[in-house]
Amino acid sequence: MAAPALRASARGCPVVIVGAGSAGLAAAASLRTAGRSFTLVEARDRIGGRAFTERALGPDCPFDAGAEYIHWAERNPWAPIARQAGARFAREDGWARTLTIDGRPASDAEKARRRSGFSGLDALLEPKGAGDPSLAEAARVGGPDAEQAAAGLSRLSLGEDPDRVSAIDYARLWSGSDLWVDGYGDLVARHFADLPVSLGCPVRAIDWSGRDVRVETARGALTAAAVIVTVPVGVLRAGGIRFTPALPDAALGALDGLRMGAYTKIGLRLDPAKVDAAALGDAVSLATGGPTLYFEMSPFGRSLAVANLGGDLARDLCRAGEPAAVALATERLGALLGARARGAVLAGRLAGWWTDPHARGSYSIVTPGHADARDRLREPVGGRVFFAGEALAGGGAMTVGGATLDGERAARDVLKALGT
Repeated sequence: MAAPALRASARGCPVVIVGAGSAGLAAAASLRTAGRSFTLVEARDRIGGRAFTERALGPDCPFDAGAEYIHWAERNPWAPIARQAGARFAREDGWARTLTIDGRPASDAEKARRRSGFSGLDALLEPKGAGDPSLAEAARVGGPDAEQAAAGLSRLSLGEDPDRVSAIDYARLWSGSDLWVDGYGDLVARHFADLPVSLGCPVRAIDWSGRDVRVETARGALTAAAVIVTVPVGVLRAGGIRFTPALPDAALGALDGLRMGAYTKIGLRLDPAKVDAAALGDAVSLATGGPTLYFEMSPFGRSLAVANLGGDLARDLCRAGEPAAVALATERLGALLGARARGAVLAGRLAGWWTDPHARGSYSIVTPGHADARDRLREPVGGRVFFAGEALAGGGAMTVGGATLDGERAARDVLKALGT
């Protein structure tokens, strides 16, 4: 049966919110609290966006395909929400217990050298003087070990190669305690479960040429008093939504300074009779000319290994597809486990955000020389089109918490613009 066409509110034009990730959900909740009518539309068949708890490996082996840490927990709105919901947290040791290089165990000297590269790295990456260098450029003065450490930090924290990341923007990111939460995606979905959302309803075009805004969806057109666009930067850059008139130069310039990283995860379900993942501990697998994989072993006590990687080699793996990604992760895990690995992997799942048409990347990255891009994209277009999301969250960028706060900010801006 075809989905029913959407209808605007009979009591006047609602605010249309495009995207039911954490920014769109938070904006909708804020508008509801203020008594303002809204219509929330989402292209996926679920809410949460890039906060998603994957269950393809079985109901007893869930893992967060996207966000899994409540960063800067001292000010993150999700920290009290998670605690009140009785969420389970895990400790992170900070260093992997095992390191292999090209399939062999790393020597003590190699391990020490990698650790030394991280010593003083924060000071090196702190911008100095004029200009906006990349992380790679900022680390270069520290020598090869510092450069290698910066590359690992960038790819395994930001999902991007270090030569494409603004050091100024990186330095602005908020710091604080990190809470590793079991089922971040589920937490977001439960918290906003009572919001009305039209799922499976992608937006194709937004016409802001008239007094009201016309929003073209796959299920018909909506007339809006204002629209809050929360889709990822990757979708905007790819032209996933057509704007009429075209976005002004200021907005296009801001988008030109933003990219999407390619943070990628590969979940592997393990046979507990053949391998005790918890006993091994987290591990790093390096390969000359290949991607670096960080394995989370037995997260929350599950018979599971989750490989993490980022940068261009992660993009290549996403394009290669799930079978190739699972095969690579299985091969690397075999080098860590040795003979115990034979037949230990029962199933695998690729969380490839780079090739996801509704994301086109993991989270936003500011390129060198464009440190003002996040702030510039916050400027409303024509007083009726407002952008929101993790890309606009300043120091909270790249996080669910930042997206949530920015969705609330956008709702306040809309209410002020509409005089309600």
